[in-house]
Amino acid sequence: MKFRFFLPAALVLVLFVAACSPPLNLRNEKFLNDDSLLTKEPCDAPCWRGITPGETKWSDALTILEDSTDIDNPEVQTAQDSSAVGAQWQATGGEPCCQMISEGGEIVDLLVIWQQPNKTLGELIEARGEPTYAVGTPGDEEQAIISLFYPDNSLIVIVFTAGATSELSESNEVIGAYYMTPDRMQLILDTSSLYAWEGYGPFSAYDPDKEDGDFAITPSVTLTPTPTQ
Repeated sequence: MKFRFFLPAALVLVLFVAACSPPLNLRNEKFLNDDSLLTKEPCDAPCWRGITPGETKWSDALTILEDSTDIDNPEVQTAQDSSAVGAQWQATGGEPCCQMISEGGEIVDLLVIWQQPNKTLGELIEARGEPTYAVGTPGDEEQAIISLFYPDNSLIVIVFTAGATSELSESNEVIGAYYMTPDRMQLILDTSSLYAWEGYGPFSAYDPDKEDGDFAITPSVTLTPTPTQ
């Protein structure tokens, strides 16, 4: 099964792209148990547990993670021929779920949090309001995802659906979120085709490949790949 996802195109962290891809087992009880998307505590997105992309120093963010009692200490990796750095961690006794990335090695740029499927889309919308945009990512007959975009919070929330023929309802589970800097959120909007959020309904309403797709926004910027030596 191969998922496509809207990774922030400005990040040049080839080393960490695979780590940020959606996991094969999307509904994983061994991922992080986190309710901050609903409670907005101890801070609201794009801040997560006191770490704000674009503001928090890498060293301070690592300290926050290391002091957290519900996760194992993060494993830090650096990129070759680059100042980029990344960290991956897991819930205590769980499986790897979460990543943090810094392009320059000094300030956090991106957080990727995959969480236990114990919060619902209905609860999310009650707590945060409706998203601005949405788009589906087909997987297989049993698993697919809907990405919900909250541009004002530089936040993308990932919701599980039971395949591309399924229905999206208030009972669908929230399984992850991407927290990023405002400029990276804008870059994603400028380089993506997204539907306006139209509420619950069939997955096909948000299928990026449907022939009559009436996107609310389409790419306005074309990215030029950086040549490699």
